[in-house]
Amino acid sequence: PGNVPGGNAPDGNAPLRRPGVGRHASLRHPSGLRSAPPQWSLESADGLGPFTTRVTWRLPDGNRQVWTSRAGRKSVGGGRVPVRTWWMAVLFSIGSVCFLVGALPWYSEVVSARIDSLTFFVGSVFFTTAASLAYAESVAAGRLRAGSDGAVTPRLLRRLVIAPRRIDWWSTAVQLVGTVAFNVTTLAGVRQVWQPLAADVVVWSPDAVGSICFLVSSYLAFAEVCHRTAAVRLAEVSWWVVVTNLAGAVFFGLSAVGAWVRASGTELAPELVNAGTALGGLCFLIGAVLLVPEARRAPASGSGG
Repeated sequence: PGNVPGGNAPDGNAPLRRPGVGRHASLRHPSGLRSAPPQWSLESADGLGPFTTRVTWRLPDGNRQVWTSRAGRKSVGGGRVPVRTWWMAVLFSIGSVCFLVGALPWYSEVVSARIDSLTFFVGSVFFTTAASLAYAESVAAGRLRAGSDGAVTPRLLRRLVIAPRRIDWWSTAVQLVGTVAFNVTTLAGVRQVWQPLAADVVVWSPDAVGSICFLVSSYLAFAEVCHRTAAVRLAEVSWWVVVTNLAGAVFFGLSAVGAWVRASGTELAPELVNAGTALGGLCFLIGAVLLVPEARRAPASGSGG
């Protein structure tokens, strides 16, 4: 059978009936299908906690139809890469390079401390722009309608929504908040002289908030691909994307810990700051580059079989 184009229902106001509750399933949430064809039987619905990220149906001929949330919004099928994915890949890549290069000790020596700080700020702006596209991609996930013959027609949502039952919405929304926090901390860092207390409040605090947001967002994206708390899926490009991003978030978090300013005016661990930022930038760069092959290899929604 053909694949079912994916997407997430934007309203999320009706629960998914799990297998055993009813032979057939009403799927307004979260699969993006307002209703499954009556001959389809819901076999399983997987995901982390209250979030459903994979749905499997049993078809009358004995085959299975599988929908996954990430593939449902990341691919248009046919090996084509959506324009938004190219833009996200480019913007995240440029931002990552800024953080990677800016953290290298020789860079500030070649340019200046101020230019180094501006490099981080410019990188954070690229991050925010890319994160805005990722959030827009999530809220515009297709709402689909299926007929009795199984034909499915996508309808793109053209307005912002709040979808607390969708893991991808939380991931992209929290990521966007984190990038804005990095905008604040990197802009404040352009000013070279701060008193220790002011540095912790104005520079370090938003850095910590941004790092926490990235950790939360990256883990939610990881769980979306794993369909549970954790899993190893070495053959899936999506898994490598979310794993490298999660590693990058961990390194950024370590950098934030090392950036705490003591009463003496010195950072807690300067070496950790530079190493964590550089390695985090490198991981995010790898994840950004992988967005293109991920979209190219992903089926239109998941897979049939």
